Amino acid sequence: MILCIGTTPATQRVMVFRKLTLDAVNRAVTTLDGTAGKSVNVAKVLKALGERPVAAGFLGGDRGEQLRADFEVRGIELDFVKVAGRTRQCTTLLDTSAGTQTELVEESQAVSAADYDKLMRIIRRRVQGCRAVVMSGTITPGGPVDLYFQGAHLAHAAGALSAVDAQGAALIEALRAKPGLVKPNRSELAATLGRELMDQAAVMSAMRELCERGAQRVVVTAGKDPALAFDGRSWWRVHAPRIDAVNPIGSGDAFTAGLVWRLLRGEDLGEACRWASAAGAANALTMLAGDVRRDDVEQLAGKANVEPLKA
Repeated sequence: MILCIGTTPATQRVMVFRKLTLDAVNRAVTTLDGTAGKSVNVAKVLKALGERPVAAGFLGGDRGEQLRADFEVRGIELDFVKVAGRTRQCTTLLDTSAGTQTELVEESQAVSAADYDKLMRIIRRRVQGCRAVVMSGTITPGGPVDLYFQGAHLAHAAGALSAVDAQGAALIEALRAKPGLVKPNRSELAATLGRELMDQAAVMSAMRELCERGAQRVVVTAGKDPALAFDGRSWWRVHAPRIDAVNPIGSGDAFTAGLVWRLLRGEDLGEACRWASAAGAANALTMLAGDVRRDDVEQLAGKANVEPLKA
């Protein structure tokens, strides 16, 4: 079992336009509805890759029930705390003529301290049977910034791999628990450390800093640009397979899922990143985030290029 923790799940609407014009009436040629949020996407991709994810977090209102129903159809186990606030909705606008993706993100609502107590009870109970604990996304407003530290600490005590995909205080706090993997993207890493990362050398220096603070492995994604990986000893640069992307939203989450999937098989970080890159690319071939097809991942894995680097 792989426990996927995230406090800000969402419903997702994708609207496709032939041409999107600001300050004008725009008519979508296609509209699709689904579920999203970092931890939700991770769980969906892990399920597609043949793993047994369990999703934990907060759900509220009609949108929360929509997400619950979607997971039941997919056969994904969930253990969510029901809260008073309505689960947020995010909207993706795809402009097919320009090839652009515009993401409209609704901020999550605050939840009570009692709700977090319930979530921690779920985590403590579930972590005992886990092979990995994946913690993704932002914490709800006013929530405990040490949530992922607590999750990583519990995972370590249970002998499970801990993976953190976050930024800012939540990531910095999690480093104190020496997580097995952290995976911010480049802009999130820059924001976390409070400095610009203008080139590869600057990114590598920042990654080394995360390892010195406690991370056992660090992977930094950068959209279409190569990802970088460091396990405290060796470095890799990861070139994604070339594809004609449909919608890349959620590809970082698919990358995280693929990475955990292969690390649990005992592969080194470089090889795990090859499969993770394939999962990220496979996600971009679909309209809705997290709707990855395993056949696509297996085909694309042979087209990803992992290049060892010297420090």
